[in-house]
Amino acid sequence: MKALAKPLTALVLLAGMGLAPTAQASLIPKLGGTVIYDSVRNITWSANANLAGTRMNWTAATAWAANLVYAGFDDWRLPTALNADLTGPCSQYNCTGSELGNMFYGDINHGLGGVANTSITTTHNANYNLFTNINTFAKNHADLA
Repeated sequence: MKALAKPLTALVLLAGMGLAPTAQASLIPKLGGTVIYDSVRNITWSANANLAGTRMNWTAATAWAANLVYAGFDDWRLPTALNADLTGPCSQYNCTGSELGNMFYGDINHGLGGVANTSITTTHNANYNLFTNINTFAKNHADLA
């Protein structure tokens, strides 16, 4: 699987944390802004996109997330990073069917507004400001898968 050899950032950390959804927006800061709740997918992302403080391969990142205790929760995992038809790992652009692709490419109501082959640090929407420590090497979520 290609994902085993590629770097990964903590932006992809999430957990199904059962925080109460809010109808006004789909990305909602919670716990003093340490996590961002996605009310559409019912998942929660770490607001710190580089929580681990290092790059790691998929195997190491999966183990790290499985052992993570953060913001009072211990059920963290990595998001799905599947292609559009959900049949395999995303290795191209515009993989919007997965949790990670939906976050990267999503619009102002549900994602960061990323554009394929463009750095998320320069092309994004206001939701980008909900997160900290987004690495510049991640041009698109396929770079992380």
